[in-house]
Amino acid sequence: MFRLSTLFAFALVLSACSNGNSTVSAPSERLVPVAVVAVQAGPAAPAIRTSAMLSHKDEIRLAFKIGGVIARISVDDGSVVKKGDILAELELAEVGSQVEQSRQMLLKAERDLERGERLHQEQVIALEQLQDLRTQRDLAAQSLKATRFNREYAVITAPSDGLVLRKLAQARETVASDTPVLVLGSADTGFVLNASLADRDLVQLALGDVAEVRFDAFPGQKLGAKVTRLPAAADARTGMFDVELSLDDAFVRGKSGLVGRIALIPAAAAASSLSYVPISAVLEGDRSSATVFVFERADQTVHRRKVEVAFIDGDQVALSGGVDIGTEVVTDGAAYVEDGKKVRLAKR
Repeated sequence: MFRLSTLFAFALVLSACSNGNSTVSAPSERLVPVAVVAVQAGPAAPAIRTSAMLSHKDEIRLAFKIGGVIARISVDDGSVVKKGDILAELELAEVGSQVEQSRQMLLKAERDLERGERLHQEQVIALEQLQDLRTQRDLAAQSLKATRFNREYAVITAPSDGLVLRKLAQARETVASDTPVLVLGSADTGFVLNASLADRDLVQLALGDVAEVRFDAFPGQKLGAKVTRLPAAADARTGMFDVELSLDDAFVRGKSGLVGRIALIPAAAAASSLSYVPISAVLEGDRSSATVFVFERADQTVHRRKVEVAFIDGDQVALSGGVDIGTEVVTDGAAYVEDGKKVRLAKR
């Protein structure tokens, strides 16, 4: 009996304590951490995305003017050369012999002409014979000039500073006249990008349209370029249109043959703009309609907003209505927030 009364009294004390001044605090609401970005302006049409190959604007195919046996080639693929450097030479025995033969023929023609002038003064030969001797002298002089010219072009010199792109022959090989021996990329005119486009893309472009270029070989580096040449006709083999773009800045680490990814922005598309948000900010897409959460910085709340999707360009979504430029929308954490609820900005 004592034990029951004691327990009963203890229960009364606990009940009094719970109904008295002591209170139990309710757990605080957990705020969802989110990341937000501002809505940006962008072109009203998607970029034209393709790949392009980097090459020297001027690739010069160097050859000997005359045929013969190559005596030496002083450079290899990748050699850096200066204007005037000797790059390759032919064996000069044959062409040297031709020069000497032409020189001797000129000396003989000059002697014949000198003797003919004396005989003409003595009225031994007619004026017509003297004129023939003068013609023979002139022909011999021109022959010597031609063989000396060929002698000069039995040596290939660099026409400009540049880089040897390809070596097409080796020493001791016999080459015909005008057969390319070396391909030189001129440093004077820099690099260009060559891209092949379909007709539906080409008709959107104009000279001067800008592009962004990225190379996998140089991750994180973005280069600017612009369209500098548009084709008049399609390539007969591929049916594609070859477009040339020039880089805005000197690409000192560029190598001919590098493949870059380009995003061309037609001027017509850049003339007007749409609202752009990251694709991670867009929820519940249904055809052209979707949802984003707008962040109100004043009270740290988010609100659901219907938007109209114009198109998707890479990791960006272009919106034709629903949010204004500069409005902040939720990206990371957008799937976990509720309309009208408070959130907290995640630390970056």
